[in-house]
Amino acid sequence: MPKLEFRPARAEDMGTLLALIKELADYEHLVHEVTATEEILTEWIIEKQKAGVIFPVLDGEIIGYILYFYNFSTFLGKAGIYVEDLFIRPKHRHQGYGKQLLKYLVDKAKNEGLGRVEWTCLDWNRPSIDFYLSLEAVPMTGWTVYRLTEDKIAKLCDTIKE
Repeated sequence: MPKLEFRPARAEDMGTLLALIKELADYEHLVHEVTATEEILTEWIIEKQKAGVIFPVLDGEIIGYILYFYNFSTFLGKAGIYVEDLFIRPKHRHQGYGKQLLKYLVDKAKNEGLGRVEWTCLDWNRPSIDFYLSLEAVPMTGWTVYRLTEDKIAKLCDTIKE
């Protein structure tokens, strides 16, 4: 059986990452929301280092990715990791690769002394929900995610004066 390896994304991987992001967006019925480009990903992930990406590699083939960034819990007084995306290409699912990829990131969090690893999941995505529950992840109830998009950020900045 081939061994799964893990490696961080490099600048030359941004085309592959963008293709994987579009595959995930297609699965989530959200491909119309993808505005990222290779240049944008390079700027924010490689140059500004605002997020990290780990690729699972099987026999030299990138089979998915996990994209994460650090957050902070004031209650814990510690940093944590927020997983934005966890994606394994369909032909490689149900073989334990997603679990190994998440474990790789969880090991990173443990080794760095972080307080938690969190993510969100679409309510209709039963396969992913079942996967997360099998890992003993706990769904958070009583919390609603709020979002300001780029246009709303601009509007808010323009309307609230000092």
